[in-house]
Amino acid sequence: MSLRNSAAIVGVGESDIGRLPHITGLGLNAQAARRALDDAGVKPGEVDGLLTAYSMTEPYFMLGTVLCEYLGLQPSYCASLVAGGATPAIMLGHAAAAIASGQASTVLVLTGENRASGQTRDQAVAALATAVGHPYFEYPYGPSIPGCYAMIARRYMHEYGITREQLAQVAVTTRRHACLHPSSHMRAPIGITDVLAAKPIAEPLTLLDCCLISDAAGALVVTRPDRAARCRAAPVWLLGIGESHTHEHLVCAPSLSEFGVARSGRIAYDMAGMSPQDIDLAQLYDCFTIVPIIELEELGFAARGAGGAFWQ
Repeated sequence: MSLRNSAAIVGVGESDIGRLPHITGLGLNAQAARRALDDAGVKPGEVDGLLTAYSMTEPYFMLGTVLCEYLGLQPSYCASLVAGGATPAIMLGHAAAAIASGQASTVLVLTGENRASGQTRDQAVAALATAVGHPYFEYPYGPSIPGCYAMIARRYMHEYGITREQLAQVAVTTRRHACLHPSSHMRAPIGITDVLAAKPIAEPLTLLDCCLISDAAGALVVTRPDRAARCRAAPVWLLGIGESHTHEHLVCAPSLSEFGVARSGRIAYDMAGMSPQDIDLAQLYDCFTIVPIIELEELGFAARGAGGAFWQ
């Protein structure tokens, strides 16, 4: 079953962003949810579905149910998904599927936490240490999340000739884009020399090759076509969405230079009846600077090995 035009985004909300010790993770989610519902002109009582992700700071096993409780919602459909940085996009697909199957009519897609201020440095290191590495084949050797992505970066540089300066350019460009947004956590521009001279984290990556940790939350209101026409905001129709899962641990990865992005992209393009040439705006996950380079290539915006030059 195709999800093309089966649902529409009718509301968008963001919490405050930065280091915000005065607000809890639940409070950030509530702030984003309220702003999204206000944007859509939808009342909380009209929400009959909620999708959320996970939290590394809130002590709740059933986070989705807790958020419903906190927001005063009693939906017929509620779920929490865990897929790392791909979680928000996958949640949107699941919201559309729930609507198309009749499980819900209006779904609040919501995620965020106070990871910048809600953990001490030692707690953050301990939490991240347990989040990576196969328990038998990797964890005993002390892997880290930056270390795993550094392995990918080094392998990609070896196979395709991506340069260290091209990696740095990704950080420079994304920071330049952030400077255009009044709510950005970091507003000061940086240059390639700043990235190269930053604190080493895991060779070849430095501190500025790594994404920020911020206190923030975001929310979408997704609804069925007949309700979308009655909402306050102009609907944004879901044309295509795809997901692909190749591995969790590097020891099980089919390749250190090819991932599931190409397959998920093909699924989304086919559903939408579109190609990379039809796309004017790409918003890519950028946890480390190597990632958007690979994504550009696997999504068809650049040839294999040409993603680094694309950023220059």
